[in-house]
Amino acid sequence: MTKILKSLNLSYFIAKRISFKRTGGFTGTIHRIAVASVAIGIAVSLISFMILGGFQKEISNKVFSFTGHYQVMKFMSSNAFEESPTSMDSDFYQNYQNQDQIRHVQVFAHKPGLLKGEDEVEGVLMKGVGPDFDSLSFQNSIVKGRFLQFNDSMASNEVVMSTKIANKLLLDVGDRVIMYFVQDPPRFRRLEIVGLYETFLENFDDKIILGDIQTIRNLSGWDYDQVGGFEVFVDDPSKLEAYADPLYKMLDYDLRLVKITDKYLEIFDWLQLLNNNVYVFLGLILFVAAFNMVSILFILIMERTQMIGILKALGSTNKQIRKIFVWNGVRIIGRGLLIGNSLALTLGFLQEKFRLIPLDPENYYMSFVPIFWNWPVFCIINIAVLVVTTLVLFIPAMLISNIHPIKAIRFD
Repeated sequence: MTKILKSLNLSYFIAKRISFKRTGGFTGTIHRIAVASVAIGIAVSLISFMILGGFQKEISNKVFSFTGHYQVMKFMSSNAFEESPTSMDSDFYQNYQNQDQIRHVQVFAHKPGLLKGEDEVEGVLMKGVGPDFDSLSFQNSIVKGRFLQFNDSMASNEVVMSTKIANKLLLDVGDRVIMYFVQDPPRFRRLEIVGLYETFLENFDDKIILGDIQTIRNLSGWDYDQVGGFEVFVDDPSKLEAYADPLYKMLDYDLRLVKITDKYLEIFDWLQLLNNNVYVFLGLILFVAAFNMVSILFILIMERTQMIGILKALGSTNKQIRKIFVWNGVRIIGRGLLIGNSLALTLGFLQEKFRLIPLDPENYYMSFVPIFWNWPVFCIINIAVLVVTTLVLFIPAMLISNIHPIKAIRFD
């Protein structure tokens, strides 16, 4: 008889019979509350990680598209706005293609100056770039006009500035503006605005305009092969720490390597703080889900006390009866995970497609809630919820050992 019961998996069979689909009233309500609590917990967790990942990706991409992942430049004795010139004939620039992790290298230089509009004057920093600038990555930040066009024979007078600077000076695409450069003797250039960008990051929008690096060469008296430095893009931004040492070993003796995550520490520290908050939030969700499952299973055991007494009187062991309620809990968790994942993925898709929830870009650096699909993290969250809540099911199930058949059958 025992072999037959084992072959039929009695515990799982009874668990199915007492599920909320086959019962009504109080038991059915308890099951639905349990499923809803698990579903809401997993949905909120997944949506939180989607939004966190979206924030990190969007803001990181904005910074990296503007500066690269590393900057290589000469050692300087002060924090001046201008770099000391370095040659494109350096060993690093000539041999970086030998490093598989390096995706792209582009030149840059900076020069401070004053932009004069019709009624206002604004201090800015011109960032000179060349034809090798990764304009495709930067294109997402262009909100009006186009990017720079370069001329091989002479310096271009085109510039791209932020909408913030343009609004202060009452300028727009197609306008011409005079920029006075800070040097001895002072010099100026007449520049044409061909595009407006918008990153919502104060480090860039408040002071940076993009121009031709040849303009900075001409103003500074540099040779054609001299630049302020090199911006390095790698294939995997998550490995900046690991890539730093081999890149440093490639540098010429007078060059230094600067990680962008260190240069703009306040931005990336803020993102890390958000990351920590979400992990704390996930821990709270797991605790609440586990507490709910323990409470609900206690209620189900109390509600099924007579059934437990009858099963014990018929010869069922405590282990078999515990399995009934554990299987019942696992079925509840499984339904909750299925509903919660469906809800989270649907809401994430709708937000990514239609951008239903807007944001104030002055505070959040973007105009809508971003979504990032991190499937490995989603799987880990689901497994963590399943494992933790399943393990805690054995806590209330231990109560079954203290239930005596006679008292249980008489229990009302």
